[in-house]
Amino acid sequence: MTFEQIIADIKARKFKPVYLLMGDEPYYIDEITDMLVSTVLPEEEKDFNQTIRYGMETDVASVITMARSFPMMSDYQLIVIKEAQNLSKIEELEVYAKNPLHTTVLVLNYKNGTLDKRKKLYAEIDKNGIVFESKKIPEYKIPAFISSYMQQKGLTIDAKSAQMLSDYLGNDLSKLTNEVAKLLIAMPKGQVQITPNLIEENIGISKDFNNFELLKAVIEKNTFKVNQIADYFEKNPKNNPLIVTLVVLFNFFSNLMICYWAKNKTEQGIAAELGFRNPYQAKDYVAAIRNYNAFKCMEILSLLRIYDAKCKGVDNVSTPDGELLKELLYKITH
Repeated sequence: MTFEQIIADIKARKFKPVYLLMGDEPYYIDEITDMLVSTVLPEEEKDFNQTIRYGMETDVASVITMARSFPMMSDYQLIVIKEAQNLSKIEELEVYAKNPLHTTVLVLNYKNGTLDKRKKLYAEIDKNGIVFESKKIPEYKIPAFISSYMQQKGLTIDAKSAQMLSDYLGNDLSKLTNEVAKLLIAMPKGQVQITPNLIEENIGISKDFNNFELLKAVIEKNTFKVNQIADYFEKNPKNNPLIVTLVVLFNFFSNLMICYWAKNKTEQGIAAELGFRNPYQAKDYVAAIRNYNAFKCMEILSLLRIYDAKCKGVDNVSTPDGELLKELLYKITH
């Protein structure tokens, strides 16, 4: 089941007796757990029927004993085992998962990895409960996640603002949603649009000197703007790591390479080729096709790989990231 389907079922009070929430992305694991904690039991029943333990501080026998007990004056009891990856001999829970009590909702938060899918415990939970694997979202998909998340909050965000947040915060969803929460508090009453100005004022990301504006300048071959932004990045390396800029450029030029073989090179045709919902998203690619031919694009992709290695110390002993970026941008735009 998807995250959205699980959340919808919980809201509809369609609970499963066992939830195995595992994976490298803690955000979704915590969101599902928090939804269960806020939904399964009313506040007045939690003292007697809700138990939260950490894997390190309990054992399988205790978990099974708790899970097999009946709720007190309630339809359910909720048991949450946080950091279940630290629960010794967790595979022995198979005995309970094979025949779980339907008045118990047992939640296993298995973070920073996954339970071995060959184990019988995995198969029994998959059969009688819910197994959800929470995977890291690739960085290139983070702007889309941000837009979707804002929509759920009844807000809108433009492409530039979503990219600014993505570049600055990366794909740490918990950190990202925390920063968004700060923005919501700071938003003027009645405003529903997240803007670059709002982000600059409350998070500290420059609305004029960021990877979104750098990519735009590179596409347009605006060398003056490219150099301005490169200078700013060199003076503010903590907020503008080279590796993030390389990823942004590589993702764009990788997509651009596909565009040269598109039969229809209009915004509509490029959008269809790249799987974009909105033709407007292809506007930059149409502009880039005019300024960079396919051979130059291949050269740029090769340069990006070389400078990615250099920023990690390969064939580079002492050149700082700021200078590497300036070298790279000169070679891209000339």
